[in-house]
Amino acid sequence: MNELEARLEAVLFASGDAIRVERLSNALGVTDELIYAAAESLSNQYDFDRRGIILVRMEDRLQLASRPDFAEDIRRATECRRPPSLGPAALEVLTIVAYRQPVTRAFIEQLRGVDSGATVSSLADKGLIEEAGRLDVPGRPILYRTTDAFLRAFSIASLDELPALPALQTENEQLTLDGLAPRTDEAGNA
Repeated sequence: MNELEARLEAVLFASGDAIRVERLSNALGVTDELIYAAAESLSNQYDFDRRGIILVRMEDRLQLASRPDFAEDIRRATECRRPPSLGPAALEVLTIVAYRQPVTRAFIEQLRGVDSGATVSSLADKGLIEEAGRLDVPGRPILYRTTDAFLRAFSIASLDELPALPALQTENEQLTLDGLAPRTDEAGNA
């Protein structure tokens, strides 16, 4: 490990949170390109040795994290409860936010065809989505976007790594995904 890699590792370890590459390059007195190269080298070393930590890149931020393979060991040792998994409604809302961000709750509800306030609040409480300002229309509704916690939870570095989304169609003035039936209530009404 060269000196820049050791310095970068020390800063990321001490921080505990994701740090912008620009801030790291200023602090360490090198270019962004050298930070990215050192991060890539560290990441490769961690993977080659199958170390307990990994270097995570989230767009223009870097962070050290524990290797997901050892999550159960970490939970047992630190006596943390296993985080609850996300239900279908939460995954649906999260998908809409991830692909269409920033979005309002009204937009989410238009796509889903059902009230989504509780689900949006739950995802915000879990730190997977956050407020991203307000839309400049009457009522000034809140805009939502995904967070770094979302990227970490789904093990992706940026939203560009999300798979392609099927095309949307309009059916009886309600948006639906190609190949999926519109939502219906208990009486079978769309």
